[in-house]
Amino acid sequence: MAIDYEKIRNWPFEPVEQTYTHKDAILYALGLGFGADPLDEGELHFVFEEEGFSAVPTMAAVLGTPGFWVRDPESGVDWRQVLHGEQSIELHRPLPPEATVVAENEVTEVIDKGEGRGALIYTTRRISDKATGELLATNVSTTFARADGGFGGPPVEQPKPHPLPDRDPDSSLDLATLPQAALIYRLSGDPNPLHASPSVAKAAGFDAPILHGLCTLGVAGRAVLDTYCDHDAARFKSLKLRFSAPAFPGETIRTEMWKDGGVVSFRARVVERDVVVLNNGRVEIG
Repeated sequence: MAIDYEKIRNWPFEPVEQTYTHKDAILYALGLGFGADPLDEGELHFVFEEEGFSAVPTMAAVLGTPGFWVRDPESGVDWRQVLHGEQSIELHRPLPPEATVVAENEVTEVIDKGEGRGALIYTTRRISDKATGELLATNVSTTFARADGGFGGPPVEQPKPHPLPDRDPDSSLDLATLPQAALIYRLSGDPNPLHASPSVAKAAGFDAPILHGLCTLGVAGRAVLDTYCDHDAARFKSLKLRFSAPAFPGETIRTEMWKDGGVVSFRARVVERDVVVLNNGRVEIG
């Protein structure tokens, strides 16, 4: 079954209402490795509700998600071959420590890269505070459907990535991930079995379950928070990046950063394999 452009473009998402508490926010932070050093008081307020608790800004990426919707046979997508290609998060205000949010999801574009080259599915998610109606965050996500090119979609040019500065990084930070990081992180809302089942991972061409792209994103966001925001969530305004290769749970993520005014450019690589897993990253800070 091939992708039907009109069907995907007009996928009937229902509004998603989600209530999260400080326990959910702490679980998300623990999935990224926050609190690994019990003496690091800078990270404590992300994992301990009695210390001026804050939600990690990148948690916006997992709020109000429509679930693994491309697994629906009606989508025509070979879900076993999909990867997360790109992600952006714009924070309109800091996430509340606890809230009920309402998210509106929509497919905004589908790009046919051609037979054997896959397809790109762009979705936008707008997250609002149910109590106040205020818009909290806007996410744009790109799904790379590796096996679904050549369906005959209209020709659309893919947006260009953020260019990294042509100089050595201004700073870098190594953060280790836990061997069970993917099993913890999936509890924050991404049930794709690619991140938990060895048999599904093998069918997709991987030797073991891979780390969620959004988990790797969160680790890089953590590095920027630590290095340039003094762990102040309110200073973290937006993030966007491309996923360039998968990481595996237990590997060390080195985030290399360049600061130019209020913009931090970055990429992240796995130290053990010297493979860039996140590229063309851009964070706006205040």
